Amino acid sequence: MSTLTETPAKGPAATARPSPPGPGPRKRRRAGVQNLAGWFFSTPFLVLFAVFMALPIIATLVMSFTDFGLRNVTDPFSAEFIGLENYTRLFGDEKFLTALFNTGYFVVVGVPLTIGVGLVIAVLLNNGIHRLRSFFRIGFYAPVVTSIVAIAVVWRFVLDPADGLVAGVAAELGMTSPDFLGSETLAMPSLIVMAVWRNLGTVMVLFIAGLQAIPAEVREAARLDGAGTWQEFRRITVPLLRPTLLYATVITTIGYLNVFEEPFVMTNGGPSDSTLTVSLHMYREGFNFFHMGYASAMAYVLFVVIMGITVLQLRLLKDNTE
Repeated sequence: MSTLTETPAKGPAATARPSPPGPGPRKRRRAGVQNLAGWFFSTPFLVLFAVFMALPIIATLVMSFTDFGLRNVTDPFSAEFIGLENYTRLFGDEKFLTALFNTGYFVVVGVPLTIGVGLVIAVLLNNGIHRLRSFFRIGFYAPVVTSIVAIAVVWRFVLDPADGLVAGVAAELGMTSPDFLGSETLAMPSLIVMAVWRNLGTVMVLFIAGLQAIPAEVREAARLDGAGTWQEFRRITVPLLRPTLLYATVITTIGYLNVFEEPFVMTNGGPSDSTLTVSLHMYREGFNFFHMGYASAMAYVLFVVIMGITVLQLRLLKDNTE
């Protein structure tokens, strides 16, 4: 008689293994408690953010579609809805177009100067200067943490055409100092120089951190291959600094597009609106003339411009960092 032998089953059923058990009730309870604790400790920030950031942002957006003015302060809901009238009015406003041009001029000239000079100083402090390095770092960064009012007082004294420091040096050389802040041609370049000097420390610190993150072996290999100082800077330092360069360029551009303190304190937009910026024009419309709806529309146009330029920079520079 033949014996029947049972062959093992084949197929997915034979290889299937029981799935591991899910988290037990105790683990789920612990995760729930941790989530509740996280929300509890986040609540103060969320409340402050909602009250002082989210609600004003939403209110400003709604206000930009109304004729909100001084008469509506006591009764905000009495403002009349006018649709896109504020936005269409902006591009027929010569002052706004002048302010937009001045802001673009400030950014196009100021950002490359700030990034370029900051990079050069960072390289010198990281490689070329060995004595008093900390002193120079503190000196270059000090304007960043100094009040803009104090900086404005100093620079107004330096650029004063009668009794300023520049006028005194020019008199010693037998020359006459120009009126930097009173000239339509020189006022904006003077503000740009002051802004570059003031913001230099921020990009310098960023670049020093980026330079110190570059492996020393890479530099040594380049030198062994016969690379000179300029070749090492162009082919090693700059490519490896691209992520830092991207970040520094984006934050500097955003700051310069929002430029307000420099023209407000130094020139008040003059002479003849040659230093009038979008932020300063927005401030005047909103708080001097109480055209709140119009100023809100201006703020959102500036927001869109900032977002567009930032996205463009991220796309152009990020492609080179990957």
